[in-house]
Formats: sequence, C-alpha cells, structure tokens
Amino acid sequence: EVQLVESGGGLVQAGGSLRLSCAASGFTFDDYAIGWFRQVPGKEREGVSYISGADGSTHYGGSHKARFISIDNRKRTVYLQMIDLKPDDTAVYYCAAARAPRGTVYLSPHEYDYWGQGTQVTVSS
Repeated sequence: EVQLVESGGGLVQAGGSLRLSCAASGFTFDDYAIGWFRQVPGKEREGVSYISGADGSTHYGGSHKARFISIDNRKRTVYLQMIDLKPDDTAVYYCAAARAPRGTVYLSPHEYDYWGQGTQVTVSS
C-alpha cells in the first residue's frame, strides 16, 4: 500500500525557512514522480516542486523560486526546503506520487494518484 506522510509544517515569520518532509512507503522511487503541492481554501492545488524518483531530475512550478526538492533514498523521504517565506506561502502543503517513466514529472495535480494528508505552513508578517 502506497503511503505518504508529510511533516515539518508550522508557524514561521516572514523571511524564515522551513524544511518539509514526505516519508514514503509501499512503492519504489524508481517508478514514480513525486510532487509537492499547496492549497489554500477556495483555490485549486498549486504545484510547487517536482522530482523524478528514478534520476532525481527536478522541475519547479511557476514562480516558486527558493523551493528546493530533494530525495533521500536511504531514508525513503522527499524533502521540500523553503527559504525566504512570505505570508502568501501560507497553505496546506501536500506531497503526491504518480507512476512515471524515468526523468518524467507531471505538473498537474490530476496526474497524481497518491496523496499525503498535508501539513500546515503558516507564515506571519
């Protein structure tokens, strides 16, 4: 059974940093793309960063600079390092997994079959 469990969210002041973690189980990274998304009430989920589990190639969504995605295969964990956070970054952050060929990532949340429960990030001004 595929499981994704996010952690690392919390309250941080503007300009601060957070590292989110996504602990994965039940599948092989080599066969999947992993994405980090965020959502605020009333809006669709927005892609932040993506990584190919097979070769580690990455893609960053829209204007999401300073949002660095990485994989630790030994710990079976995908990280999202966020620096210089702003109040507009306040959202629930989710990681998601989708079967994908080597080097491929998907930008749309609709391509992802498995989702974690999310972790709240709140950035105060």
